[in-house]
Amino acid sequence: MLELRSLTPDDWPTWRKLRLQALREAPYAFGSLLADWQGEGDTETRWRARLSIPGSYNVVAVVDGEPAGMASGVPAEQDGTVELISMWVAPVARGCGVGDRLLQDVERWAREGRASILRLAVVQDNETATELYRRNGFRYTGELGELMPDGVRQELIMTKRLSAAER
Repeated sequence: MLELRSLTPDDWPTWRKLRLQALREAPYAFGSLLADWQGEGDTETRWRARLSIPGSYNVVAVVDGEPAGMASGVPAEQDGTVELISMWVAPVARGCGVGDRLLQDVERWAREGRASILRLAVVQDNETATELYRRNGFRYTGELGELMPDGVRQELIMTKRLSAAER
């Protein structure tokens, strides 16, 4: 059974567990490094702050009672735009619709907040994630995002227009 749970800063241990799993399992997919969130970077204050970004929405997917995926929506610099960040699904839950449900939940939240564009960055060779985003209506913009920590690969920007009729 799949359940989605929105998180508050008090849920930081759940977010911490999933985020560290994500950075460990799929380091190629994130602009953050596992090492940045361990040691001195692994503090309750920092995890709470991550879940306290003003105007943000943080959600986890729980499959059969176990947290198995995560995503966040955060306000972007451009008015009317929301960014999808920290998207990850545990290997055991892939192929079961968890990614679609997380993405659709962040999209629902964005629409409720009157956003007109949902934006994300995906690493250029992450075909599984790209297919998830395309299947859910995202298209490449032609913009390049941040350089990845390896100093070689770069993120590509994808967006989805949230029409007024759907909001």
